Amino acid sequence: MIDLSVNIAGVELKNPLTTASGTFSAPDSSKFYDVNELGAIITKGVASVPWDGNPVPRIAETYGGMLNAIGLQNPGIDVFIKEELPFINNFNTKVIVNVAGRSVEEYCNVVEKLNETSVDMLEINISCPNVKQGGIGFGTDVELASMVTREVKRISKKPIIIKLTPNVTNITEIAKAVEAEGADAISLINTLLGMKIDVNSFKPILANKMGGFSGPAIKPVAVRMVYQVRRAVNVPLIGLGGIATGEDVAEFILAGADAVSIGTAALVNPVAMINIKNEFIEYMNRHNFNSLAQLKQAFQE
Repeated sequence: MIDLSVNIAGVELKNPLTTASGTFSAPDSSKFYDVNELGAIITKGVASVPWDGNPVPRIAETYGGMLNAIGLQNPGIDVFIKEELPFINNFNTKVIVNVAGRSVEEYCNVVEKLNETSVDMLEINISCPNVKQGGIGFGTDVELASMVTREVKRISKKPIIIKLTPNVTNITEIAKAVEAEGADAISLINTLLGMKIDVNSFKPILANKMGGFSGPAIKPVAVRMVYQVRRAVNVPLIGLGGIATGEDVAEFILAGADAVSIGTAALVNPVAMINIKNEFIEYMNRHNFNSLAQLKQAFQE
């Protein structure tokens, strides 16, 4: 019997597979597979007030992946708690809410309202623009990343996961900064910044011009960053970026991740989460690993 359980900041997951924020809808996804089979679900980003998102078109296919400029469209925290969370609570798996904000105050407002709910953890998306600092992304600046982590940690009654952007020169600096300010775990990587131009209309495909690049093509970058961050911090890591197979899961764990999130693959194939889980179990059996700890110990540098 393989023990796939993993402890993330005191929260016990039955296995290391989680959904990537923005790619999972409990009512829709549960029509295709048993959500109870997952270690945790990570919700789409939730803000203090409703966000309309960006104009369309806001999704484009690319070689080995996709671009999206959804703009964190969401109904706001009050609607989420009243209408979405009760449905999510029907499942026997851990619940992680992705928190979005345009200012520290907005982050804190969402966190305060989630303090009294049943959710298990919070994933703080610091790739959002900081309105009060002229649109600079929180996650691209050490001081801003530190500030939002410190303020959220100060008021949160739940463990917090800080989600890092790869669009920086040295991701380990950001990782060490948020760990120092109390991050209970770190997830990485968010999407890379990309662009696609229609060579016949001579215009950008996305109305927003640029968007987040995800999918298998970014996996080597994500694995490299997880490997680097694992050697810079001690908190648990959730790795994501291009996972499409069970062996991809193994690769992230070998690099230093404690759990993984799967996103784009589930948009391509609605049952990808379960397929990947089964492939990962087959991989573990093939190599006679009985636990995630044994898999990690097998890594040779």
